[in-house]
Amino acid sequence: MDGRVKPPAMTSEKMTPDEIVSRLLYRDGLMLIIDKPAGVAVHKGPKGGPSLEDDFPALQFGLPKPPALAHRLDRETSGCLVLGRHRKALANLSDLFRHGKIGKTYWAIVEGGPAEPEGRIDLALRKLDDSRGWWMKPDPDGMPSSTTWKVMGRSEGLSWLALEPLTGRTHQLRVHCAALKWPIVGDNIYGTAPRSGGPRLQLHAREVAVPLYKNRDPIKVTAPVPAHMHELLKACGWNGEDVAAATQSLNRPHAAERA
Repeated sequence: MDGRVKPPAMTSEKMTPDEIVSRLLYRDGLMLIIDKPAGVAVHKGPKGGPSLEDDFPALQFGLPKPPALAHRLDRETSGCLVLGRHRKALANLSDLFRHGKIGKTYWAIVEGGPAEPEGRIDLALRKLDDSRGWWMKPDPDGMPSSTTWKVMGRSEGLSWLALEPLTGRTHQLRVHCAALKWPIVGDNIYGTAPRSGGPRLQLHAREVAVPLYKNRDPIKVTAPVPAHMHELLKACGWNGEDVAAATQSLNRPHAAERA
């Protein structure tokens, strides 16, 4: 297996060890990056239930403990998810995320879209209320939140955007897009999708760039486009080419693991 393999489509929340390993995009002695499938929570919520963390023991690769989440993705968001392989690595990765050092690019299909080819959103956010959990809303007295965007393609009534969150607020991209009147297709909280039975959320964590090692270029990893986004992306001009390029081949020993 190498970093260019396209992970299989998921049909259930519980994965076999082979399935979770097949979604591995990058591996070294400090960090793993996996391709999270849409529709799976990364960790258990207040009511419990299955989560991606349940499958992490299959990703130990000889270490005494499973890896742990360095950040979060929404249940319905697919794509690059970064894990720390041990406590020290996790602390370092969490610090990089906290201070905005990790580059993140998301692909989204939105309703309508901006008139300009690119731009930036600066819109503070805060929790809607305690009864709604982590639902967010724009609020000038909230936490500063910034996103840059670029139009990658258009179709009738739709736009394909590359979004880069400069801050890491909960639901930031979804709220920012909805606030500008171009909600993400399939968003049943902030957009126009029905609460159930509508299209799957068209939001994908396409790429991360992690400056993990001093005096080295950031590790850039790309997650393949999930099947549920192919149709609308192609309508917006995506040519269907897809390269899930890990920085190193996963079938070779890594220097960080040999050390």
